[in-house]
Amino acid sequence: MKKIYILFVTLISTFAVQAQVSFGNMQNQISRGKDGINVFDVQKDNREFKGLSIDLGGAFNMDFQATNSFNDQPNNITTTTGTTTRSITGYRLMNTENNFTLPAADMYLGAQLFDGVRVNLDVYLASRHHNESYVKGGYLQIDKLDFIKKDFLADFMKYATIKIGQMENNFGDAHFRGSDNGNTIKNAFVGNNIMYSFTTEMGMEVYYNRSGLVSMLGVTNGNLNQSNEEVFYPNGPNANTTHSPSILAKLGFDKQLNEDLRVRLTGSYYHNANLGNANIYSANRSGFGYWGILNNNAYKNTITKTDANGDTTTTPIDVPASFNKKSTPEATFNPNFGNWATTYMINPFVKYKGLEFFGTIELASGGDKVGSDDKRTANQYASELIYRFGGTEQFYIGGKYNTVSGKLSNADAKKVTVDKFEASAGWFMTKNILAKLNYVNQKYKDYSQFTGDPATGNLNNFYGGKFEGLVFEATIAF
Repeated sequence: MKKIYILFVTLISTFAVQAQVSFGNMQNQISRGKDGINVFDVQKDNREFKGLSIDLGGAFNMDFQATNSFNDQPNNITTTTGTTTRSITGYRLMNTENNFTLPAADMYLGAQLFDGVRVNLDVYLASRHHNESYVKGGYLQIDKLDFIKKDFLADFMKYATIKIGQMENNFGDAHFRGSDNGNTIKNAFVGNNIMYSFTTEMGMEVYYNRSGLVSMLGVTNGNLNQSNEEVFYPNGPNANTTHSPSILAKLGFDKQLNEDLRVRLTGSYYHNANLGNANIYSANRSGFGYWGILNNNAYKNTITKTDANGDTTTTPIDVPASFNKKSTPEATFNPNFGNWATTYMINPFVKYKGLEFFGTIELASGGDKVGSDDKRTANQYASELIYRFGGTEQFYIGGKYNTVSGKLSNADAKKVTVDKFEASAGWFMTKNILAKLNYVNQKYKDYSQFTGDPATGNLNNFYGGKFEGLVFEATIAF
């Protein structure tokens, strides 16, 4: 990967000498720093095209985490179900140190190729999901069609934008205020929504924003990891059908009503009739924001079974530690839709002077694992209240409450619930440097004591689960 970067820089440098390539003269680009906060979807500007131009940017964060995890599981437990006796010894949640976690880093490469046409490439340089750098996605953004003919459909393209590629797909508004690996400067807090809808799929999105109207229609191939291999579901609802495309749509209103007041309200839609290799709630590869949450140390699960003749068979099972440095799925809520999924998201946003409110109402439904198409639901509600102050609103304080409730499978007797409260204070030292201190308290309710079969399954770390503590985060984006 390093060789690719060196080659890229060498080629650009050589080309710049020969073709007088400019740097940073990009059209219709949203700032990656403080000026990009509360800029949703796409934007238009009047920047003049001055020939081929190159864009190079980055985003980095470093966290110091001091959190503790708790649950209601005993250290040792013996249960008997019929002829099966199970003895669990040595169980406990893993301690975490008050220390720095693995920093994250992103790199952004782009080029203004023609008047109203630019290309973008986003790279995860360091993340918890991979040990090496990898591409998040890349897309072509078209704001003019002059490459076809001068002023071709100019009246339409004055308000329209077309994006094509494998990119962060635009479902809802919450992902514009969330953390994405090293890119955390637009998130006033450390964590994202508990049920976080984020994916990067191959597709196209068409925007039309005019006089307060916000609209977008998109379609993807429904795949997080691209492949042309045959997909065959022998027991699924569409037994001989490969996965289906995802349909995305957004409609809303966004207007600065006067100097002090801005109001935005959008409704978004996502649907996939036959899911591919990931659902929209399992595609975030860079983590949740908190490390080592509700993980267990290694322990022993010994199962003794007695047959009809009175003979016993004892099977000792060593359960490994669950800590996974690549991700922290236990901190999130993934409904694990397996066949189809439909989600609606409503996002109100109001900013009056330095006070801003942002909300999320997310109503998700879908089929169970492949082989069953019964409907189940998961609903999420979140609200953020932030006050920004100072001469340039360089300081802020804020609070966020987030709750999710739903069944993890159709076989479950009842829904589970996850609640989270966050409080944060931040200081923009410059438009590109942010320091924030964040408090979190997240609780898990109605999770079962055991995973899988109660007679043989392991202990569920989320049974009466809770984590809380502080995180100091420093982030840079340019």
